[in-house]
Amino acid sequence: MFIVILAIISALAGLGCVIFVLVEMFQDEIWKGFLGLLCGFYWLYYAVTEFDHDWKWVIILVGLGGNGIAAGLLRTLPS
Repeated sequence: MFIVILAIISALAGLGCVIFVLVEMFQDEIWKGFLGLLCGFYWLYYAVTEFDHDWKWVIILVGLGGNGIAAGLLRTLPS
């Protein structure tokens, strides 16, 4: 049960960071927001090159790794 809760928290943190960057993309330009929503590579490009925040690298790493950590934790559960 603890692993499931940890995986849910990790997935929500990752989703929150992705949405945070997407909101910034939509505020910058509408087409950048739609492109970032539809293409993950552009989300990563924008986050690295144009996203400006004090916690930039933490947000990017949690956005990229949160769902991967959740998937890895859930994979350890017996089927």
